[in-house]
Amino acid sequence: MIDWNRISELQSDIGADEFDEIVGLFLEEVETEIASLRHGSGHDKLEAQLHFLKGSALNLGFSDFAGLCQSGESAAAQGRSDHVDLREIIRSYEQSRAAFVAGCQEANSTT
Repeated sequence: MIDWNRISELQSDIGADEFDEIVGLFLEEVETEIASLRHGSGHDKLEAQLHFLKGSALNLGFSDFAGLCQSGESAAAQGRSDHVDLREIIRSYEQSRAAFVAGCQEANSTT
């Protein structure tokens, strides 16, 4: 679900303070897009939204979520937006976010 190697690599590359800032920005931006998906913002923007979410997810190691966004993006690009399971994508994000937060809290408690 979470690519913890990617997380470690990112933390090493940018440092703890910058990492916390990036995580905050990531969660804020993704939450905005997820809220838009929940409210059915329209299939005309779906491909672009899923592309953005996929890229954001890959940067922060949300691998399962990124995979679902990739599949949805491909379907939307082929004109099959109605085949995209937004509930599954949203559920994956929520589960990934919970696992990420729990993993980060656990890592912080052992340092």
